[in-house]
Amino acid sequence: MASSTQTQKRPDPQAKSAGKRADAQRNIAAILDAAVSTLGRTPEASVSEIAKAAGVGRVTLYGHFPNRTDLVDAAFAHAIEEGERALGQVDLDGDPRAALSRLIASSWHLVDRFRSLLLAAQSVLPASRIRELHAEPAARVERLVERGRHQGVFRTDLPTSWLVGVMHSVMHSAADEINAGRVDTDDAAAFITATVLASFTPPGEPVPR
Repeated sequence: MASSTQTQKRPDPQAKSAGKRADAQRNIAAILDAAVSTLGRTPEASVSEIAKAAGVGRVTLYGHFPNRTDLVDAAFAHAIEEGERALGQVDLDGDPRAALSRLIASSWHLVDRFRSLLLAAQSVLPASRIRELHAEPAARVERLVERGRHQGVFRTDLPTSWLVGVMHSVMHSAADEINAGRVDTDDAAAFITATVLASFTPPGEPVPR
């Protein structure tokens, strides 16, 4: 006679753990996207505002990011990673000066998009951390500058690191000028390109237009 008691299937602990990890990853992605978007509009946005935008509770957010500084750091790193994927598509072949102009145009688009997020980062992160997060974008410019120096179209009397720093400083200054209402966003890329090419051109050589 068959038993009327059915064998119950035991829950799989590994499947349950995998589900929790998947939920956690979705929450993290939602929090980072919300942080980038919210801080990109309002640099002083609170953790509560970011949690609300992400559709999670404060407890969930703090479970992944213990404090606002950690959250801002992660959001800024997330934005730079996103930017790196875009900058990796920029054609840097050919004349280094033309390549630099293309790189500035694409880089400025990202700086402009994330300039309020940069303000949030600068308010809580040390300058050394911001430089660290910019290391890969800086390396891309450095490689291009080295090629231009080798071809004689960029100056060699100043260190490459200094020239790269000049470019990033001009971009961040442009963001500050826009935030202050002294420069229009549509004019910034041309201003940056003109300033950087003038700075990179060897002394005595005509500045390309």
